[in-house]
Amino acid sequence: MTEDLRTIVTLVVGVVAAVIVASLGWFGRTHLWKRALRRKQAFFGLPVNAETLLVVGREAGGPELTVARTDVFSLLELSALVKECGAHAQVIPHDAVKEGFGERTEFCVGGPASNRRMAAHLHSLLPGVRVHSDPEPGPDRGAFQIGSERYRMEPGRAEHVILARLTAGQGQQARPVFLFCGQRAITHQAATRYLARHHERLSRKHGAHSFVLLLKVVNSQAYGPDVVELVSDVTKAAQAPAPVVRTSHRAPKD
Repeated sequence: MTEDLRTIVTLVVGVVAAVIVASLGWFGRTHLWKRALRRKQAFFGLPVNAETLLVVGREAGGPELTVARTDVFSLLELSALVKECGAHAQVIPHDAVKEGFGERTEFCVGGPASNRRMAAHLHSLLPGVRVHSDPEPGPDRGAFQIGSERYRMEPGRAEHVILARLTAGQGQQARPVFLFCGQRAITHQAATRYLARHHERLSRKHGAHSFVLLLKVVNSQAYGPDVVELVSDVTKAAQAPAPVVRTSHRAPKD
């Protein structure tokens, strides 16, 4: 074998080896991407071409179909997640949903005062949660009561939001309901952004099980929805039955 032929063979072998390595790398990256996509689809209950509901309430004090600006941003965050899973989203007002849960994945955005669907979900799925929606000003206005703990808000400084993934005990095949219930509209955007950023960690920790997280939005007047802290996992307290208040109807004694 001449020197020139030996050089050509060496070059060919090098090219073939480079092609094989590149192909293996491409297949490896594709496999990891598909596995991550399957995990995301399973966590959100969104296989390819699945239908999902984005349920939104009206802006407090506004007309029935007026949506808060920050809730619009929340819907955009959720729409991006749905699209990444290859599914389809339908935005629908809170008072136009006439179906149960478990058939389609649902993302419900808004507090119970402005979103009837949210109020129904809290009553049915999270009986241990109470939202003080008294319109009169006071320290407990908008406060969350979760079990025995009360979480008040300081507007613009410290505001809370519940982020929940619930399957209502219907098994792993049921489509989940995601709740974003906050003390102010900006907290809903903070919770949807938190979910978008941390869904992989949440999926590893909770799998297909229900969870209820209490988040705190810090200094929203300066940082908007970007600075979010996890206060606690309140799943047990939120799903526990609310205490029964017994009222006596006996006539008073003379």
